[in-house]
Amino acid sequence: MSDKTMTKLKAGDPAPFFKGLNEKGEEVSLSDFKGSKLILFFYPRDNTPGCTAEACNLRDHFAELRAQGFQLLGVSPDTSVKHTNFIKKFDFPFSLLADTELETIKAYDVWGKKKFMGRVFDGLWRTTFIIDENGIIERVITKVKTKDHAKQILEEVTS
Repeated sequence: MSDKTMTKLKAGDPAPFFKGLNEKGEEVSLSDFKGSKLILFFYPRDNTPGCTAEACNLRDHFAELRAQGFQLLGVSPDTSVKHTNFIKKFDFPFSLLADTELETIKAYDVWGKKKFMGRVFDGLWRTTFIIDENGIIERVITKVKTKDHAKQILEEVTS
């Protein structure tokens, strides 16, 4: 197994450009967020325990995040249809990017070897990027606390 376990991107780097379809089949790109701070969170799969906990935590703290000027966009390799069902089931107030071709995921360097229950496979590393109004990465969170992710994001903003 590779010893690589996280993205090479770091604070101060320009955020890689991305473009893809959200759950409604609408095109979404990095340019849509110019002038806003963006929480771009990558998660492995809709409707799994950790991913659901993370997305629900962001939903529950959405008003606080928006009050700090953040927009939110989730990204996973799931399809738009799966995203639509996930959003409806948990009433998420933010959009999810369907990256079935892994273009955005690989641009952000969050895909690689993972180990789970003794099995090694390629997969997505749960990672969150905080991107400023000018498209520059402010923070990279690689050790995401799924049940307390909003607090993790807000800690540095409000301190």
